[in-house]
Order: sequence, then C-alpha cells, then structure tokens
Amino acid sequence: MTTITSADNPRFRDLAKLQQSGRERRKSGLALLEGVHLVEAYHQQRGLPEQLIVNAERRHEAEIEALLAALAPLEAMAFSAKLFARLSSVDTPTGILAVIKAPTRSTTPAQPGPCVILEDIQDPGNLGSILRSTAAAGLREVYLSRACADVWSQRVLRAGMGAHFLLDIHDGVEIRELVGKFPGRIVATHLHAQQSIYDTDLTGTIGLVFGNEGAGLSRAVLDVAKEIVTIPMPGATESLNIAAAAAVCLFERVRQGTIRTRE
Repeated sequence: MTTITSADNPRFRDLAKLQQSGRERRKSGLALLEGVHLVEAYHQQRGLPEQLIVNAERRHEAEIEALLAALAPLEAMAFSAKLFARLSSVDTPTGILAVIKAPTRSTTPAQPGPCVILEDIQDPGNLGSILRSTAAAGLREVYLSRACADVWSQRVLRAGMGAHFLLDIHDGVEIRELVGKFPGRIVATHLHAQQSIYDTDLTGTIGLVFGNEGAGLSRAVLDVAKEIVTIPMPGATESLNIAAAAAVCLFERVRQGTIRTRE
C-alpha cells in the first residue's frame, strides 16, 4: 500500500473538498465517515463504502486491520498522518475514513409513514442526536427543511452514531406543505402550548414536528398543525434542549405503544 504524502495529490484535494464543503457533498452525493464505529455501521446496514482511507501510522492497529479484512476486496488508500489529520474533524484523528454514497432523498413519498419532521435545526450535535433517538425509538422516516444543518457533515454523523444508515432521510423538504398534506396526525411541539405531550395519543401514523433551537416552529407550520403540545417542566429552567425534547416525545410514543401492546 503506497502512502500519499503530498497535499497536491488530486485524490487528497478531492477528499478535502468533500470534508469541508456541504455544497460539494450535495453535488457529488458523497459523504465522508470517520472512525471504525461509523464505517462498521455503514457496512452492516448499507454494504461496502466507495473508498477507504487509512492513517499510515495506524494502519496496523488490530481494530483497523480487522475492519480492512472485513471490507475486502475493497482496497484502502494510505495517507501520511499529517495529511490524514487535515481530513479529520476531531482533535485526535482516528485511523480510518470512508467515502460513502449519502442516501438522502429529495422527494416526499405520496404516503409518508410515522416520522419526525425538523424545521431549521441548526446545531449539528442536536441534529445528530435527534436522528439517533429517532432510530432508537423505531421510527424510520425523517424530513428536514432546507435550512437544517447539513445532515451529512462529519459533526452530524458523529452525533448520529450510525443512525443515518437506519433511517430514510428526506432533505430539503418544504415543511409547511408536508405538514398540510400529511395523511396521519401532526403533533407539533411548542413551549407555550396548553396540551401536555403526556395527554396526547402518539400511537399510529403521526408526524412529530420540532423547530429551530431559538425560534421554535414557524407560524406558517403552527397554523397548519392539528395538535400543538408542550412538555411539562415543573423545574425553574426556561426550556429543554431540542434534542432532549425530541427524545422525550419519541420515547413517550414508545411507552404508549408498549402499554397498548400489553392491553
């Protein structure tokens, strides 16, 4: 395996663009995964990645060698530690990267199923955490507005911990239109709503709608939502982090479904 050491190498330049630019990711339909866990998660759910890149100084570590063997016959490209660090988004670079096809859908199905709908979620950590909770709660469909953080950035991928590959992600969706024509019930969250999430039926075909960290849901979306709910907070805090709020709602749905199954 030849080690690439020059930043002028065309393949390195292409990968650097992919790492740095959401526009490049959208244009190419590719994304960059970092770390053994994410690469393994992709392999288990989606198959072989498009390309593997290893840190030349760590390629013989047992965990990386085992992953390379599992991904055979795909061959890896080795970069010097210095170049590899320039492709990494963490302070202590891992030993492996993978280029994958980003399986995002840009169209909404005629009959959406139970789902999470996100309007203008800006923080990559919040977005990744919501995806992780969605997958853990057993929902499959997620719809993102155009102003959401780039769902295939490395920060969102790290926070998602592999959830991306368990979900059908629809990006760049017109949220008001989706909410207005949704075939089931829309449950939108709002800090000052009167109805408690715990008094709301969350089973069946529902769309759980969450808004921007600071501004919440837009008036346009609230105007077409059928049910607007809040999470009771007896403590002195003003609000919940949006990722925490989404997790509460998602697992209240799980709880209700478990009770209904037992009845």
